[in-house]
Amino acid sequence: MKIYSNTTPLLAFAAIERFDILQAVHRQIHVVESVWKECQAGLPIMVPNLMKTDWVCLVDGPQEADGRFLALDAGERDTISEALSDKADLVLIDERLGRNLAEYYGLRVVGTLGTLLKAKKMGVIPEFLPTVRALQDHGFWYAENLVGRLANDVGE
Repeated sequence: MKIYSNTTPLLAFAAIERFDILQAVHRQIHVVESVWKECQAGLPIMVPNLMKTDWVCLVDGPQEADGRFLALDAGERDTISEALSDKADLVLIDERLGRNLAEYYGLRVVGTLGTLLKAKKMGVIPEFLPTVRALQDHGFWYAENLVGRLANDVGE
């Protein structure tokens, strides 16, 4: 299964020091150069060095910006463009506009919460809600009705 990730899911799991969840759930992810650069840009959240992570495949990304995605930041734009070009099975994106465009062009999309939901179902994490609350404590925002609905799906 070929999976591409945008920046936000990487930042989210790094923020709560649970990068292992991404590996456990998705086994291997592809990251375009622009996303790697965003992760290494000295943000308040330190993402592990993706070049030293054997389950992350770094991809150069497109040679030029895809005009269909100019409304997106470079990471989202390049992730979606490369995922389409590479016929990816899944794309990890949290931002609404990026998700909508990726789905419009036929990509299957899941975000941080979807990854956590699968992690709970796989037994990778014991509880869904405390992990979501940890993300919220680090400044990540999720609609409470969505969080509640997903928590209900896993019996919390």
